[in-house]
Order: sequence, then structure tokens, then C-alpha cells
Amino acid sequence: MNRPPLGSPAVVEDESSSRQRILRATAEVLARSGRSKLSLSEVAAQAGVSRPTLYRWFASKGELLDAFGTFERDMFEEGVSRATAGLRGNDRLDAALRFIVAYQQSYSGVRVVDIEPEVAIAQLSRVMPLMRARLERLLPRANGGVKAATAIRVAVAHYIVRSDDTDQFLAQLRHAVGLKQ
Repeated sequence: MNRPPLGSPAVVEDESSSRQRILRATAEVLARSGRSKLSLSEVAAQAGVSRPTLYRWFASKGELLDAFGTFERDMFEEGVSRATAGLRGNDRLDAALRFIVAYQQSYSGVRVVDIEPEVAIAQLSRVMPLMRARLERLLPRANGGVKAATAIRVAVAHYIVRSDDTDQFLAQLRHAVGLKQ
């Protein structure tokens, strides 16, 4: 079997995709088991990789969880950037709010609140300032910080007590930032 040499684009892409699969699998395993019962073997099986492959990327559960936190933040940031690309003003802000609703409704991590509420609350404490700062950049300076903080707290409330009414969730976010529809 002819394999591409190490360091070639094909090998780098394959290794990168293994890492991405491991991180995506971590979300699924966390949603089922929570952080305290997270099993690296279960993550490897969910990702379809061997344990040695998992350990090549993440030497410990702590390293995996740290990387997963960064992965989640990056996914959120990239999603907001894609959703708002090429838009200006209120259209850009509305696209960001619509992304927040869609992201949260599709996010499997919401079940972590049910499994390990104290862990989820601690995570939210670390993530809320980042989300607020990201949203605040899309708002006018006058009361932008207060509006962003209010919208993020509405989003957190919907995260903790999930609602199936996406229209109501979006309307509440729009109201929080003063966006007329």
C-alpha cells in the first residue's frame, strides 16, 4: 500500500480530521455521561479511532476537556462569523441572533445541564463574558454592553431551561438588544 509521506497534505488532513472527530465525539459522550464520568475509551469508540490515536492528540482527560472547550468556542465564533459575513448594521446583528438560536437548538451539550448542573454552571460562568464580548462588537456603543449582557443572559436561560419555541427565543433576543422586527 502506498502511503503519502509524513507531513504531506494528505497525512496532515487525515490527522486533523481524526482530531476533529475526537472533539465532536467528545460532545456526544459528554451529553450522555457528563464530565465526571467521561470515558476516553468511549470517546475513541464514538469517534471511530483507536485509543492510541486519541492519546496521540490528548494525553489525558483534562487535556481533552481543555481542547474541547476551545473547540466549542471556536465553533461558535466561526458560526457567528459565517452567519454575519457580508452583512451590515441590523441585518448583521439579526443574523448573529438567529445563529445563537439555531446553534443552541442544535447543541447536544444542553443535556449536560441535566447530568451535571454544577459543571454546566461553571462552564457558563467562563463562557458568558466571551459571548457577551462577541455580541457587543455588533451593537452600537450606547448601552451596547448592557444589551449584549441581557441577550446572553436570555440565551443562558434558554440553555438551562430549554424551550422548543425558537420564534419566542429569537423575539426575546431581539427585544434584549433593541432590534425592531
